[in-house]
Amino acid sequence: MDPARAERLATALAAKLPPELRDRIEAVVSPAMGGVIIGHEMGRALRKPAMFLERPQGVFELRRGFRLEPGTKVLMVEDVVTTGLSSREAIEAVRATGAEVLAEAALVDRSGGTADLGVPFTPLIRIDVPTYEADAVPPDLAAIPPIKPGSRAAA
Repeated sequence: MDPARAERLATALAAKLPPELRDRIEAVVSPAMGGVIIGHEMGRALRKPAMFLERPQGVFELRRGFRLEPGTKVLMVEDVVTTGLSSREAIEAVRATGAEVLAEAALVDRSGGTADLGVPFTPLIRIDVPTYEADAVPPDLAAIPPIKPGSRAAA
């Protein structure tokens, strides 16, 4: 809701990227929906084209006229990384175009530092939140319905 805040967050995240990485980035790609705004703002902060992936049929793809030329050096940008599954799927979609994902950046890493994205990962902040299996919730939290973190429904 606050474009100025989004701009400030992207500027701070861009500043955390190693300078040698920032110099190599040619495009910013983010997965819809959560990554669209921060991806756009990272493109602005880095002065690079920004585009997003969608999953109309359950698999990430570039649409709406977005294109990556083979060899394009890409920064993947997310809002929140929890397990890293969506990030890995988005990275594979970019690689399928022939582009190269150099790294990923995110506003929040809530994976507890365990997400393996297969590329260097720079979050603006890390939030370590304990998670529990539904049948192992501590008694003091038992009155709160358990939910699965991340953007995917529990299987």
